[in-house]
Amino acid sequence: MGILQGKNILVTGVLTDASIAFHIARLAQEEGATVVLSSYGRVFSLTTRISGRLPVTAPVIELDVTNQENLNLLESRIREHVPHLDGVVHSIGFAPENALGGNFLNTSWEDVATAMHVSAYSLKSLSMACVPLFKESASIVGLDFDATVAWPKYDWMGVAKAALESTSRYLARDLGPKNIRVNLIAAGPIRTMAAKSIPGFEEFEKVWNERAPLQWDISDPVPAAQGAVALLSDWFSKTTGEIIHVDGGVHAMGA
Repeated sequence: MGILQGKNILVTGVLTDASIAFHIARLAQEEGATVVLSSYGRVFSLTTRISGRLPVTAPVIELDVTNQENLNLLESRIREHVPHLDGVVHSIGFAPENALGGNFLNTSWEDVATAMHVSAYSLKSLSMACVPLFKESASIVGLDFDATVAWPKYDWMGVAKAALESTSRYLARDLGPKNIRVNLIAAGPIRTMAAKSIPGFEEFEKVWNERAPLQWDISDPVPAAQGAVALLSDWFSKTTGEIIHVDGGVHAMGA
């Protein structure tokens, strides 16, 4: 029996089979969960196709986390496939090109606002849309990139990740009385579709090659996915407001 046996999990952000989200969905199924995926707009067909590469093809529902109508419809769309949810994975982040790549001092508020809305505020929006679907207890897990320091070229996405971390703590405070846990996985850099959109991403690879005490494989999303699945399980039943680092130990090392 797997550690997610009998649980229903919503996983957002599956775009390719190289993504952390895809491997969370895969491992969740292997550990006994029923998985529902979400996607939106022009990438919906891509998510639907990638779903076929899971051990069990998962249904895909329409969800744009910046669209309130979509959020209002989430409950009914989920209930078409499962009666309730036991967990949700927030694997959502985006910053316009002008908000990355060393343009920090010149980025417009409009671009910053987009990064903050999609990458941080959406954790709150998604969580609240899911609350009516949660049964007796639930686990919300978000994907993070350590925001305690400034990273090369990461710019306003780094600020958005700091906001994501703070948002997770406030959600943990306010949803805790409902027995809903909120935690983040701070993963090291992985070559995903999202990573390709970050100018100078190769600089992250250099940092991890030099500083990780545990050998880090930039092409392997499985360790981060395993951490997320563990947080979705009952094995972390009293852990909330936490950031679990799955980064080979870089966060703990000095320069």
